[in-house]
Amino acid sequence: MHSITNGVLWSAIERFSVQGVSFLLGIVITRLVTPREYGLIAMLTIFMAIAQTFIDSGFGSALIQKKDRDETDFSTVFYFNIVISAFLYGLLYLCAPLIASLYNQPELTSVTRWIGLNLIFISLSIVQRTRLNINLNFRLQAKLSLAAVMISGVMGIIMAYNGLGVWALVFQSLSNHILSMIFLWIVTKWHPLLTFSINSLKTLFAFGSKLLASGILHTIYLNLYSLVIGKFYNALDVGFYNRAYTIAQYPSTNIVSIINRVVYPVQCSHQDDNLWLEKNFLICLRMTCFIVFPLMTLLAVIARPLVLLVLTEKWLPAAWLISILSIAYMWYPVMVVNNQILNVKGRSDLFLKAEIIKKIVAVAILCATLPFGIVWLCFGIFIYNVFDMIIIIWFAKKVINTGYISQLRTLLPLIIVTFISGGTGMTAYVATDNPYVQITIAATLYILIYLTGCHIFKFNEFNRIKDILKIKHTR
Repeated sequence: MHSITNGVLWSAIERFSVQGVSFLLGIVITRLVTPREYGLIAMLTIFMAIAQTFIDSGFGSALIQKKDRDETDFSTVFYFNIVISAFLYGLLYLCAPLIASLYNQPELTSVTRWIGLNLIFISLSIVQRTRLNINLNFRLQAKLSLAAVMISGVMGIIMAYNGLGVWALVFQSLSNHILSMIFLWIVTKWHPLLTFSINSLKTLFAFGSKLLASGILHTIYLNLYSLVIGKFYNALDVGFYNRAYTIAQYPSTNIVSIINRVVYPVQCSHQDDNLWLEKNFLICLRMTCFIVFPLMTLLAVIARPLVLLVLTEKWLPAAWLISILSIAYMWYPVMVVNNQILNVKGRSDLFLKAEIIKKIVAVAILCATLPFGIVWLCFGIFIYNVFDMIIIIWFAKKVINTGYISQLRTLLPLIIVTFISGGTGMTAYVATDNPYVQITIAATLYILIYLTGCHIFKFNEFNRIKDILKIKHTR
C-alpha cells in the first residue's frame, strides 16, 4: 500500500508539475501568437498523434501486463520502435505537401517536416519511460520532465516574443522532446542489448496489436474534429476549438492518468484475484470521480471570465466551447477505469470490439452535427461520451462483476452534489460583470455547497486522502 501511495503522490507531482508548468507556459505563448498560428499546429495534431500511436504499438502496456518480461523483451521493443518511427517520419516528410494542400495552407509543408522529427525522439525514450512506470518511479520522471518542459517553454516564449509565430510553437515542441530523450538516457542508464527476438515481438504484439488498433481508432476520433474543422471551416476556428479542447480536458485526463498509471501495474499483479479487483475497481472509480467531477463542473461555470483574464478577449469565442467540453470530459474517468480493467484481465480483444462500436457511433454523431457549426460539434462530443460509458461498461461487465447498477450506485451521490454545486455557482453571473469577482463568487459558492453535500452524504473520500497524506508524511 505504501508503494502505491508513494507512486500516486509522485505521479501527481510529476503530472501536475510538468503539465501545470507546460500549461502556464503555453498560455503565455498563446497570448503572444494569433489563434490562426495556433490553429496551424492543431491541424497537424491528427497526423502526429496517429504516428505516435503506431510507434508504441501498445507495447508499453504489453510490457507492463506481461509478468515474465525480460531484457530481450525491452530490447526488441526498443529496436522495433526505432524502425517504425523512421518509416513514419519518412512517410510524413513525403506527404507534407499533400497535408498543406488539404488545408490550403502552403506553410504547413515545412512545418510538418520539422515537427515530424518528434517521432524519432519519442521512439528513443519509450522503453526507458516504461521501465520507470513498471517500477513506479514517478519521482525521477517528475524531475526530468519538469526540467525539459521549463527549458523548452522559456525558449518558446522568447521566440514568440520576437515574432516568430508558428515557429515558436514548433521549436518549443522539438526542444521538449529532445531534452526529455537526453535526460532519460543519461539518468536511467538503461541500454538495449544487441538482440532482437521475433518470438518476443509476436508475444507482445498478440496483446499490443489490439491496443494499437484501439489506440488508432481513438486517436483518429480525438483529432478528427481539428481536421474536419480545418477542412470545412478555417484555421481560426481550429485555433478556438483546439485551445478550448486543451483547457477543457486538462483536469480530467491528467488526474485520471496520475491515478491509473500507478494503479494499472498493481492491478496487473492481481489480475487473477477477481474479488480484489472488484473492490479496488469501485474504490478507484469513486476516488477518481470525487476529484474530477467538481473540477470539471467548476471549470464549465467559470469558463468565460477565465478566458477573459487568462487568454484575453481575442480568445473569447472559445469560452462557450470550454463549458460544453468540460461537462463532456467530466465522464472521462468512468470510461478509462472500465477500459483499463479489460487490459488488466488481458482482454484486449474486448477492448478493440468496444472501441470499434464506439467509434462507429462517434462518426455518426460527427456527421450529424457537422452542418451546424463548432458549438454543435462540441455538443456532439458530449453525446458521444454518454454512449461511450454505456458501451464500455457493458464490455467491462464481461470480466468483472461491476455493471451499470453498482457503478451508478457508487457515483450517484457525487453526481447529485456536483450539479447542485455547479448550478449554485452560476449565480455569480447575476451578481456582477467583473470577471475577477465572478470567478471568486462562483468558486466560493461552489466549494461551500460541494463540501456541504459531502458532509450530508458522508463521503469517506476525504478520509482516504487524509490517510494518503499521513502515510506520505511519515515516510
